Amino acid sequence: MSTVDLAAVSRWYGNVVAVNDVTMSLAPGVTGLLGPNGAGKTTVLHMMAGFLPPSQGTVTIDGEPTWHHPDVYRKIGLVVEREAVHGFLTGYEFVLASARLHKLAAPKTAARRAIELVEMTEAADRRIETYSKGMRQRVRVAAALVHEPPVLLLDEPFNGMDPRQRLHMMDLLHAMGSAGNTVLFSSHILEEVEQISGTVQVIVSGRLAASGDFRTIRRLMTHRPHVFAIRSTDDRRLAVALLGEESVAGIDVAAGEIEVRASDYGAFTRALPRIAIREGVRVSQLRPSDESLESVFAYLVAS
Repeated sequence: MSTVDLAAVSRWYGNVVAVNDVTMSLAPGVTGLLGPNGAGKTTVLHMMAGFLPPSQGTVTIDGEPTWHHPDVYRKIGLVVEREAVHGFLTGYEFVLASARLHKLAAPKTAARRAIELVEMTEAADRRIETYSKGMRQRVRVAAALVHEPPVLLLDEPFNGMDPRQRLHMMDLLHAMGSAGNTVLFSSHILEEVEQISGTVQVIVSGRLAASGDFRTIRRLMTHRPHVFAIRSTDDRRLAVALLGEESVAGIDVAAGEIEVRASDYGAFTRALPRIAIREGVRVSQLRPSDESLESVFAYLVAS
């Protein structure tokens, strides 16, 4: 098991600051690196992988700096967003080349194992130039995994994948995280991050805007209402009673559901059972309807 740590890290190019004073720690499991295009996600990944030195601060894996420490690179598997594969090679030859670069004792066996892991065995002996974009992406993941690194860094890993390929890759990342690997993948697509990992690092304009479980982050955002969808045995009676609750900022009653905007998450969730019992109404559903990553992301970007 390995940990990745960034301590007060900044990276600038001339007068342009790409990453500004970022501190984060990655433990075993799957973490999503979330942010809009141009936020600094790729720069963070490249510093973790040892491609770039930080202009300020330190980037370490298991306490060792990633810049100019080749031994650390054996712990890292990296898939960059930009494709860099030779089309004249077969998928097997491409992965085998990675195994040999790592000086593995049994490179052919390792290559076949990695190819099988990403479900590319049937196409392994075809040239990469005949692959779809999703297939090329999977063979690049195989090359990154061939030496079984404890740390896997992926920049927009689902680009070009069809739904079946995406589901398989999600399952693979889940399995790696559960096995004790430290997996970080970047994305600007909220659904991808939400389905794979509840733990996020949110980068906005080069700064770390939030870190941790995205639902917990959302609940700490007290400056705007939280929205709940409620179903009960008597929606109108419950809605009228809730209007008198101080933590309720507004209510809409639709067919079969009440939408409540609460100004205080904790106060509302404590008050609801008390009010329902008092009114003789049974609540069959209480569902936060704005705890998605999209809600978290939109709030942080707006802030």
